[in-house]
Amino acid sequence: MAVVAIVGRPNVGKSTLFNRILGRRKAIVEDFPGVTRDRNYAEVTRFERPFTLIDTGGFEPESQERLLQQMREQSQLAMEEADVILFVLDVQQGLTPSDEEVAAMLRRVDKPVLYVVNKVDGDRQEQTSGDFYGLGVEELFTVSAEHGRGIHELVAAVLERLPESGKRVAGDEVTRIAVIGRPNVGKSSLVNRLLGFERMVANPVAGTTRDSVDTPFVYHRKPYLLIDTAGIRRKGKVSQKIEKFSVVNALKAIERADIVLMVVDAVEGVTEQDLNVAGYAHEQGRALILVVNKWDAIDKDNQTLGRYVEQIRVNFKFIPYAPIVFVSALTGQRVSKIMGEVETVAAEYSRQVGTGELNKALERAVTAHPPAIFQGKRLKIFYATQVGTRPPSFVVFVNKAEGIHFSYERYLVNQIREAFGFKGTPIRLFFRDRERK
Repeated sequence: MAVVAIVGRPNVGKSTLFNRILGRRKAIVEDFPGVTRDRNYAEVTRFERPFTLIDTGGFEPESQERLLQQMREQSQLAMEEADVILFVLDVQQGLTPSDEEVAAMLRRVDKPVLYVVNKVDGDRQEQTSGDFYGLGVEELFTVSAEHGRGIHELVAAVLERLPESGKRVAGDEVTRIAVIGRPNVGKSSLVNRLLGFERMVANPVAGTTRDSVDTPFVYHRKPYLLIDTAGIRRKGKVSQKIEKFSVVNALKAIERADIVLMVVDAVEGVTEQDLNVAGYAHEQGRALILVVNKWDAIDKDNQTLGRYVEQIRVNFKFIPYAPIVFVSALTGQRVSKIMGEVETVAAEYSRQVGTGELNKALERAVTAHPPAIFQGKRLKIFYATQVGTRPPSFVVFVNKAEGIHFSYERYLVNQIREAFGFKGTPIRLFFRDRERK
């Protein structure tokens, strides 16, 4: 999926523009880290072409002393990773030397840059915005992110400039594995171990994601494609210093993957960024395996493993279905276990269950714990059917779909998982009103 990055000085309205383009804040159905929408990136799907929107301003704390340096860093990120750049300017503050310097950098970029003059709420600001033509640009987009003025025209211009996306081809039987994790968690070593473990490795080929390397290989006579994000950041002159920005690479890889290997550092533990990236993969319906690397560096007793599992389960409570593998990419310890889990999870990700079995499990779940009262009436669940795989997706027909609380949806998901497994994969439920005859 294409990436659109918003850059600009603090307080020019980047976050307001971000929310305006996104359209609305999605309801938070689970209030723990990793699944909330309070992030600096989101998938925009309400237009004819979807894209990932990045608000670069929120990644680093705002500091007057480091203002220009941060603007350079944000703009450098956009130059390296984004497909379209929105450079936001503030009509109230006028053209500043910082704006001019960043504009000079962006003019050297061989990708679309849209110059967005924000806080244009009326004719007076519209006239003042002409001052920004001093940047030497041919076109300005005047908007009011707060009130929505000019947003339609801006989005239309963005959509026109988005590159063709490298979507999955229907019937593609290759299972795509993305190796995700913060810098220095050992992704590169892990990738090398994975590819070295199975000797039938094809030559690396350029991936559809810029600067990544996709490696096709065969394991137990099944084709796989390893999407390696490990080496991407080494090229960046600036982004090496901005660890949080590595999330952009993870988002791109997740979009193309079937299974995500979320690599966590056993020594440093789980970070907020780990939770955010895993949460994004969960929301995108990708299968997940948690890989705890550097296990050789931990002093252990007979309770160490249990404590670590418990701690990881608490941190990643929104993906209780994800198996955990403890490995050492450095020594190769237990790395061979990963592909075994991948095989299992890939099968579950594509699994279908019979309608009869499904509804027996559903009936048991409803009998044990009926849904709540809604608008004075008891909610009734009639039947369910599986409508898709990758991830497994089900439609549940009820008498009043809007009355199903997210906690009851979570209960049904857990009951389906208890009945059928679905290890490593999210489950999607869609509630529909049954048509009256």
